[in-house]
Amino acid sequence: MSLLVCSAVFFPMTAAIVGYLIGRKDKDGRDYFVFVVSAMEVVLFLSIFIITTVNGSVRPEVVLPGICGMGIRFKIDGFRVLYGSIAAFMWFVSAIFSREYFGHYRNRNRYYLFLLLTLGATEGVFLSADFYTTFIFFEMMSFTSYVWVAHDEKKESMSAANTYLAVAVIGGLVMLMGLFLLYSITGTLEFEELTGLSEGFAGNMGIWVAGICMLFGFGAKAGAFPLHIWLPKAHPVAPAPASALLSGILTKAGMFGILVLTCYIFLNNSIWGSLILVIGVCTMAFGAVLALFSVDLKRTLACSSVSQIGFILVGVGMSGLLGEENVLALRGSLLHMVNHSLIKLVLFMAAGVVFMNVHKLDLNAIRGFGRKKPLLNYIFLMGALGIGGVPLWNGYISKTLIHESIVEYLELMKEGAVQGIFTPGSMKGIEWIFLVSGGLTAAYMMKLYTAVFLEKNNDEATQEKFDTLNGKYMNKASAAVLVFSATLLPVMGFLPEQVMGRMADMGQVFLHGKAMKESVAWFSITNLKGGAISLSIGIVLYLTVVRLWLMKKEVGKTVYVNRWYRYLDLEDIIYRPLLLKALPFVFGVLCRILDSFVDTIVVLLRKTIYRDSKLPHELEEGTPITHAAGVFMNSLEKLANATIWRKHPRTTDHEHKYAMLHEELSEDGVMIGRSLSFALLLFCFGLVITVIYLLL
Repeated sequence: MSLLVCSAVFFPMTAAIVGYLIGRKDKDGRDYFVFVVSAMEVVLFLSIFIITTVNGSVRPEVVLPGICGMGIRFKIDGFRVLYGSIAAFMWFVSAIFSREYFGHYRNRNRYYLFLLLTLGATEGVFLSADFYTTFIFFEMMSFTSYVWVAHDEKKESMSAANTYLAVAVIGGLVMLMGLFLLYSITGTLEFEELTGLSEGFAGNMGIWVAGICMLFGFGAKAGAFPLHIWLPKAHPVAPAPASALLSGILTKAGMFGILVLTCYIFLNNSIWGSLILVIGVCTMAFGAVLALFSVDLKRTLACSSVSQIGFILVGVGMSGLLGEENVLALRGSLLHMVNHSLIKLVLFMAAGVVFMNVHKLDLNAIRGFGRKKPLLNYIFLMGALGIGGVPLWNGYISKTLIHESIVEYLELMKEGAVQGIFTPGSMKGIEWIFLVSGGLTAAYMMKLYTAVFLEKNNDEATQEKFDTLNGKYMNKASAAVLVFSATLLPVMGFLPEQVMGRMADMGQVFLHGKAMKESVAWFSITNLKGGAISLSIGIVLYLTVVRLWLMKKEVGKTVYVNRWYRYLDLEDIIYRPLLLKALPFVFGVLCRILDSFVDTIVVLLRKTIYRDSKLPHELEEGTPITHAAGVFMNSLEKLANATIWRKHPRTTDHEHKYAMLHEELSEDGVMIGRSLSFALLLFCFGLVITVIYLLL
């Protein structure tokens, strides 16, 4: 078992290097090799699932001591096997689709190298048993996936990649500070040993500081508000197979960390649950609004990912508020993670089919592309119905559970069984934000589906060109994996207990959840009511906001318009001015003040308490060396004036000249040696040497 677990992480990383070497000689051979590796990763996780679940074998913890100092720890349980399998499946589908999608791309060898490296790093995150292991693979995943965003090396791609890397690095550094603080308080970073820590250290604010620092790092990768800014920029420029993985899996690596914080360190903590709930509500609503305003296919799907992460965070927050009665919230959060991963795989791949044929993503340019393409229509429609929460599709099941957890908390509040910072009125408001956000989801998916599959392009020649592509817009391999992936979504919705119920059961141990006391009546009037309200709101929003305000007539033809004002962009109005201008200026001024303050104190002390006193027989100026050198040069000058310089004698006092030069150099040396800037320079130099020593 230990070999299987380690292979699930390190086999793709090793294969990445082999595949790169193969690709330098044989491009087709490299493509098939990556396909085989991703298929073997699926088989690996199926083997782990069979051994640990079907045969009831002991669930091991694998420890690799000494690696990176503290060692690496992996663990197997239902949740880890579930998400490791989903990740492997999504990489498998992406590898197949990438062969066609990248047919005319350059730098394919580099893409496949980092595709497999990121697979290994992501599996390392999901299998990790302590925060140290999570951090190592989390940062590795961030840096390897950066190459996806910057793949085509255009100006827009490099700008988005810089934003992605900046968020990842800043988030990682803040997370690392949290890990340092947590380890200094507890002496351990293992998940199991940290269970219920917030109760055991109730009076220690350091636990909360550490938890918030780690929440910052994990939230940045998950795309939680207000650290979501990389998603709307990265997805439109990244290749579609990479976008599917960025949205479907890498954001879930961030959610993995948030789940560990919530279900281990802050287990059943209502204050922590309230914090997550507020972040979730903001993320859910803001992402949905951004998606509704967007006129770019992949940007809309990216903003949708932000919103769906918000739905998951709402469920996680409700699990903290409900305490031991959080079974609905936990199961809903887990299932919506799974649903969102699979739905975004389908939707981004469908968007990739559009882009590789049209090479555009603007809704006005791709309008009508999907007409007379029933296969692509089916694929996209399954994803749209799933994410819209339509009954009999998978998204309805998970959203219903999360909604029911809010309703359950409202009932407990009425009975006086729970207390917290929220009032019944505010919780009712959160419920309506949840329902309206679901309506916004339905509205922007109707907008996308109508534009691509129902409406005609404003240019008749372009529409005729689109129509002639029927049957030629993707190959059979791509069509097969996309149809299979899309068909999973209604199957999961049609059989909620048989499929999704068992998935939720797999996550119970990891999430410290209790078993369901009774089955859920998925299609009862009460549960259907929430979905019906959201869908009704979505239809109204589409007919009013989208058709009447987000579209306009130009030269007699209707076009989609972007009415989201640029000055509302958080990156441009807050983050870049703050990080690139305000903070450097403030800290620069502060450092100058501190540097001058220290130098002023030194000079003041030298002129008062530590004033120099003359020594007996002390030279008036200079040192014995400058005095001897000056006397010698004066003698040479006197001799030259008597011989070769008789007509133009020179009268330089070399003794005074050398004394002044020595005094100037001495003062510069003293000022530099006692300045704060020089001390910081020496500190940085020493730090670099220390890092090099540790690496070697």
